[in-house]
Amino acid sequence: MSRTPPRRYWLTGASNGIGAVLAEEILKTGAHLAASSRSVASLISLSERYPGQVLVVAGDLTNSQRVREIGEQIAQEWGSLDTMILNAGTCEYVDANQLDSSIIEHIMRTNLLASSYCIAAARPLLQAGTAPHLVGIASSVTWLPLPRAESYGDSKAGLRHLFESLRIDMAPENIEMTVVSPGFIDTPLNDGVPIHLDWSAGQAARYLLDMIKNRPLEFSLPELLMPVLWPLPQQTDRAGLAIDEQARNKPPIKDMP
Repeated sequence: MSRTPPRRYWLTGASNGIGAVLAEEILKTGAHLAASSRSVASLISLSERYPGQVLVVAGDLTNSQRVREIGEQIAQEWGSLDTMILNAGTCEYVDANQLDSSIIEHIMRTNLLASSYCIAAARPLLQAGTAPHLVGIASSVTWLPLPRAESYGDSKAGLRHLFESLRIDMAPENIEMTVVSPGFIDTPLNDGVPIHLDWSAGQAARYLLDMIKNRPLEFSLPELLMPVLWPLPQQTDRAGLAIDEQARNKPPIKDMP
């Protein structure tokens, strides 16, 4: 009797927050995982804990050439891909009194353009995969405006629209798509957010992995999120979100042709 081959995932942002826990949970199922992150050391450590299951595909995903190389590496090693989870991203807050367009450019490149590069690289691999599934981590911030979230909200709204349009255009390819809308999870990304964070990264990752088995078009985590978010746009004096000075001073990464 033939054995069902392990499912093959490509997960971006696999070294911290929700992504780090999600990588572990995927590997616990016996699946194989192509893990992407800027941090090579954390991915090597992961591969040592799960020998034979992890394909280390580290790199800067805002570099389209590097993403194409990752796609080629997965194709050479596996030949196909079953699930792509676009989890990598960053958040830096904008000071409207000192509007710095370089922050917006940097966030758009990291959260939206990098995701589009990964989709382009993964698409032929998913077409060759089994019951292919494309998952994008958007954000609940796309449902209503929040203070100082101009750059992050723009990028995640763009990602949501990219998924919704591709869902129409790629329908003949039978690649199912799910948009995930996290709220304020207790991760490094949300340090300094002035509300109580009920969900840990572990809770969010396990819930996410359980939910995508049913392939919904979209879901949020935690559930019943809107009552928490709704007051924030009216409480700008209380939403003292920190400005990331390091990101402001770092020039946007230039893409390679």
